[in-house]
Amino acid sequence: MSMVVENLAEVEKHICEACARAGRSRDEVTLIAVSKTKPVSMIEELLPGGTRDFGENKVQELVDKYEVLPKDIHWHLIGHLQRNKVKYVVDKACLIHSVDSMRLAETISEEGVKKGVTVPVLIEVNVAGEESKFGVALEETEGLVREIAKLPSIQIKGLMTIAPYVEDPEENRVHFSRLKQLSVDIKNKNIDNVSMDVLSMGMTGDYQVAIEEGATMVRVGTGIFGERNYNI
Repeated sequence: MSMVVENLAEVEKHICEACARAGRSRDEVTLIAVSKTKPVSMIEELLPGGTRDFGENKVQELVDKYEVLPKDIHWHLIGHLQRNKVKYVVDKACLIHSVDSMRLAETISEEGVKKGVTVPVLIEVNVAGEESKFGVALEETEGLVREIAKLPSIQIKGLMTIAPYVEDPEENRVHFSRLKQLSVDIKNKNIDNVSMDVLSMGMTGDYQVAIEEGATMVRVGTGIFGERNYNI
């Protein structure tokens, strides 16, 4: 058994344990294997076991892998998206996790109209208020959601956050809890063209805590593929 397959089994075990602790069903959580900077061969090792959700940071890398890998793979764009790259990805990503401005949403909408597709997106929220991070402020999220919801060919499916890098995952519990509460608040407003079914939060260091706090998607890279190689 290869290293990545073994690592995946370990992550899967932890997901099941976290779901059990939270009284949740395992099928409520989608594991996104974050394959950024990783070669196609490593992704291929996971395909026989049924993994189909992969996350990429960069548009070019997502497009390159999309071209050569099976078409039943669900590609998640989880990195910051520049407006000039939108046209390459709207018809290839199953979900764009990183929408954090009206200008970006307008570009996605325009390109979606051109290509005749409705583009599912998440609103990226900077829950912890870190200056180094992209994302909309907690208190500005609902307003942005209401504006984006009026655009054609784009559909808000939920919220995403990148929590701070911490040694102790418990420190991020408050941020995950806040994002969950925000999603419930927005859901209860019943805004047209908006669903809050997806909560994308939790990475290798803290995905178990995120699941306990209601994550429906966790983004695990290092925990599956090992340390990233930035030289590729």
